[in-house]
Parts: sequence; C-alpha cells; structure tokens
Amino acid sequence: MRIGVPKEIAANERRVALTPDVAGRLTKGGFEVVIERGAGTAAFFPDEAYAAAGVKVTDRASVLSQSDIISQVQAPSPAELSQYREGGALVAFFQPAADLLRQLAQRKLTAFSLVLLPRITRAQPMDVLSSQATVAGYKAVLLAATATGRLLPMLVTAAGTLSAARVLVLGAGVAGLQAIATARRLGAIVSAFDVRPAVKEQVQSLGAAFLEMTIEEHAETAGGYAKELSEETHRKELAFLAAAVKDADIVIATAAIPGKKAPILITAAAVQGMKPGSVIVDLAAETGGNCELTQPGSEIVRNGVSILGPLNLASTVPLHASQMYAKNVAAFLGHIVQDGKLRLDFEDQITRDTCVTHAGEVRKS
Repeated sequence: MRIGVPKEIAANERRVALTPDVAGRLTKGGFEVVIERGAGTAAFFPDEAYAAAGVKVTDRASVLSQSDIISQVQAPSPAELSQYREGGALVAFFQPAADLLRQLAQRKLTAFSLVLLPRITRAQPMDVLSSQATVAGYKAVLLAATATGRLLPMLVTAAGTLSAARVLVLGAGVAGLQAIATARRLGAIVSAFDVRPAVKEQVQSLGAAFLEMTIEEHAETAGGYAKELSEETHRKELAFLAAAVKDADIVIATAAIPGKKAPILITAAAVQGMKPGSVIVDLAAETGGNCELTQPGSEIVRNGVSILGPLNLASTVPLHASQMYAKNVAAFLGHIVQDGKLRLDFEDQITRDTCVTHAGEVRKS
C-alpha cells in the first residue's frame, strides 16, 4: 500500500500531512510512503529528514498518479484531481462542499473527510479538529496580546502597579480551553462563557471564572457539541454577553455549531459598548464569525476596538500543527487499512461518517 503526500498548494498553507517521524513509522509498519520534494519545507521538515526515515522523495506527478492513498491537509483543487489515480483514495481535512464531492465522485475516488470524524472514544487518536483547535486557541491569545495596547500580567514596577488584563473566552471547546490556559499562563484574569453547563468544571479547573446564564433549554448535542438555541434564548444570550464584553480587554471568540454558520454572540451594538483599545479575536471567522462586524481574513477597528478575523490559524504554527495532524492521519490510516488493503466497513461509525465519496457516488453532502 503506497501512501502519497503532495506539497500543499493552498494559499498560506504551511502544514504537511505526514512528518518524517510519523512517515518513518508507517514505512516500518508495512506502508510505502512517497512525498513530493519540498512538501515539508514550510513546516521545517527538510527532504533529507524524510529520506533518512525511509521515505521516497519524488516529483508531484509521481506522487499524485502512483499512490493508492493520497494524504494531504487541504482539499485538492480541480486541476489537481485530474492527476490523481482514478479509483484511488484521499484522506484530507476539508469541508465536503457539493462541487468538490461531485468532482471526487467523477474521479471515482474513495474520499475521507477528517472534519466529519465522530466524537467517540475510538476516534480520539484521529481527532484532527481537536488537535488543530489546540493550536488555534493558543495562537489566538498571542495575536490578541500583540494587538492590545497593554500587558497581560499584573506587574509591580517602580512606576507603579500595572493591573492585569481581563480576558473573556466565548466557547469552551478545545480551542476555548487552550485559549483560557494560555491567557492564564500569561497572567491575565480570565473568564469564560459557554451555553453548555457541563463545561463549567473544565473552565474552573484552568483557573478561570465561568459566566453562568440561565438557559432553560438543552444546549448540547448527543456528541457533546453546542447546538443552536431558540430565538428567544439567543436574544437573552446576546444581552448577557453585551454586558460581559464591556469589561473585557480581550475577547477570544471560539463558538461553533458543526455544519452550520457560526452563531453571532457579539453584536455591533455590543462592540460599541466596549472600551477603546480592547481586542476581539474571532476564531469563528471561517464560518461567518461570532462577532457581527468580523471580516474574515482581515483586521478592522470599530469605535477603537480591534476586531481580528484570522483564517487557518493552525497553519501559522506549522511544525507542531503538522506533528499532531500527522499522528491523527496515521491513526486513521491504521483504521481503514488492514493487511495492505483498504478496509471499507460501512457498519463502522468512523468509516461510515468520514467516507464522503466511493465507487463514483457521493455518500454524504
């Protein structure tokens, strides 16, 4: 079974699907791994490191056309797909958009989207969403610390005492919890909000205060994710958060609803009530944003408040993001490949949920 790793060509993508260490373990486990020249360079993994691990370093055309399974980070472009071996397989981290699925099916590719991994215990070693969210939550706090006009920790100096920054984190999933931990390590006073009462203990265990709002409806899916609130409850939520952001120097917004547009948590009116010099980092920018004013991929200033809408934040920390992604991919490959052959057991939840195209047909949309 040959695993091929092409160089990522999406704009600003610096990650690589397999690192030398993980690729080397796969070769020892019976896989043949080939990688495109320079595929790991942007993540600080040179070709020589792959060669030393027993990986064949070759040209792009050979990787795409001669591999049984292509492993990459971003979704392939239409031009790339024409070079893939018809009937092969693809493992990548992409949202299954209709046009892409149709193109994958036309190429008769068996495609797996790691975005769709079920939130079950068996899938935890493959959980790309969590590993990359860890990186994004960490980096979001560093972006905010750079953008704000103040220091985060309390400092006692000869010129007087500087008070600690107040950081509010919206959403206590993986990214939010990592943001809380990072802001605390930098010395900030941290509070967090989430519609799921079950995360209160996790927030408090990291040394942050949990902002509680009475929510009479069940706000959590069976898989542990937040779900969309009723219109009336959402109105109460917006008013509650408008009051909360007034005192914040930094707001890290991470709230997401799987498969849907990100919920608006900070209205334009709420931004107007914030202190000049405060900062919002909106990690939900790629799915519309938690702040009504967020412009994905841009940094804007409204009423003295800086609003950052970073995209693909995990790629800005490519070394560790790639290391975690590669381990996730290796665990997934170990699940779908047995005895050197692709194992397609659609009774298995992991395989069933992640396989989006097979045998020329779209299985999920």
